[in-house]
Formats: sequence, C-alpha cells, structure tokens
Amino acid sequence: MKVSDILSENVIAVNLKAADKTESINKMIDLANKSGKILNLEKVKECVFEREKLVSTGVGKAFAIPHGKTDEITDIVGAFSILESPIDFESIDNEKVKFIFLLIGKDALLNAHIKLLSRISRLMNKDGFREKLLTAKNSEEVLKLFREEEMGYIDI
Repeated sequence: MKVSDILSENVIAVNLKAADKTESINKMIDLANKSGKILNLEKVKECVFEREKLVSTGVGKAFAIPHGKTDEITDIVGAFSILESPIDFESIDNEKVKFIFLLIGKDALLNAHIKLLSRISRLMNKDGFREKLLTAKNSEEVLKLFREEEMGYIDI
C-alpha cells in the first residue's frame, strides 16, 4: 500500500475554503466521506476531534495531518486538500497551514495506519514536493504528483 492508494480524485480538493481549524477538519471529513468507506460519519468526526484535543496535528511547514482510528469505516480512508488561504492550526512551528491530509484508520489495521502517517509526514516534509503541489490546478494533478513522488518508495 502507498499513500496514493488511499487517495482518489474525489477525496482531493484544491483551493478548499475554510475559515479555521474546526471548519477545515469538518470539510476534510465530508470530503473523505466521498470515498464510500465511512459507515458512520458522526463517529468518524468524533474520533478525529478527540485525537485533535490531545495535541494539535499541525506538524509544521504549513502542513497538518488530522487523524483518528475507528471501526466505523470499511478500510483506511484518506483525503487531501490545498487550502485557498492558510489558516491557524495551532501548529508546532506557529505557521499557518496550507496543506491538510486527513487519515482515518481502523483499530485492526494499526500498523498500516502508523506507517501511512510516517510516509505522509516524510512526503510532506520535502520542500520540493510541497512546491510542486502548489502548482497543481486540480485533484487529478495532485494525485499524479503523489504517485510520482512515491515511485521510489516501497509499499507499506
């Protein structure tokens, strides 16, 4: 499995409008719902916001990776967005967030969830990759960039 395997054009948004952290997470979960893998939308929202209460998932370099685990999904769910305007996400480096990757895992697939979090962080920490993403005009281009960037990586 690769990060690009859990993405599809319908769960990627370019120029997503969100005024704040809460609105952005809600919009990301709604976007992820288009995957058809979410069984209970409210339970998914609950698990992601509960995780966010522990510590902000704004990990720096204009990137946030809100995530959670629940059995209210049929398989691992991902969604990605490039925000229209950066927002405060209580990031560890105090920078506003421009990129959000939502990951929802299952308790039974904990190992894959952790490996995907690590891979997503590694990809998004690459300055060149973030710059390429900013040039993407649509979800098709974003997905293509993820696939190209992961070519040198082994499956998780």
